[in-house]
Amino acid sequence: MTQTWFITGASSGFGAAFARHAIAKGYNVVATARRAERLDALAAEAPDRVLAQPMDVTDRDSVARAVAAAEDRFGRIDVLINNAGYGIVGAVEETPETELRALMETNFFGAAAVTQEVLPVMRRQKSGAIVMMSSMGGQMSFAGFGPYSASKFALEGMTEALAQELAPLGITAMIVEPGAFRTEFAGDALRHMPKLPAYAETVGGTRSFARDMDGSQPGDPARAAAAIEAALAVDQPPLRLQLGADSVDAVRAHAEALIAESRSWDETARAVAHDGEMAA
Repeated sequence: MTQTWFITGASSGFGAAFARHAIAKGYNVVATARRAERLDALAAEAPDRVLAQPMDVTDRDSVARAVAAAEDRFGRIDVLINNAGYGIVGAVEETPETELRALMETNFFGAAAVTQEVLPVMRRQKSGAIVMMSSMGGQMSFAGFGPYSASKFALEGMTEALAQELAPLGITAMIVEPGAFRTEFAGDALRHMPKLPAYAETVGGTRSFARDMDGSQPGDPARAAAAIEAALAVDQPPLRLQLGADSVDAVRAHAEALIAESRSWDETARAVAHDGEMAA
């Protein structure tokens, strides 16, 4: 049976790489983007196996139409890759509420909406995989990336529960945490907030790093696509898959620091039970 991959944000970056990987493997592809004309070249690569569908993840009606079109064309959805999203660089105080809400609407609520629309299809099939494109910033944060990390922390928290809910139904949910990959993320997909002098020292370096890395990131999106498929192919896919040496090293170091800090405050943390009751 030919697999069908449903990919959000497929017009560039990771999304386009995932779509081309699936096309090369002979799969059906539902490629979605807000501007359908940006999918024309992709659709031309395999017209019989690619459905280019306009979809805005923040518009629930357009999401429902895209999922219905996918099922009508190919009869099933085997892999959903929630890839659509963008980043913000700026201190928390520098980021207007409107920007915070817009970021959450796309990165978190958008992924949730697409997942909710696709799940009835996968439940009928009794199979499927949902891939949430997070970031190493979904495990930790840095000065200047607070709003972006907040959206990815939320996505990861939801997905950790989702994986448990779906396991008995034969459906997999996996979080992918890339490091720096050569996509448009550091270019057009990264919004820079207005600067306040108070944060020049803490956020200035982050702004420079985000700007200067554009086009020189070590990660190859095509290899990320192959790695994700390999992880989904095993009997027990990982809940979290870091991609790139920078992500692997940073996530592990962060986890070790969390454990060390927790142990250093162990006595204080446990000494909060009512008198006469044993602490757990």
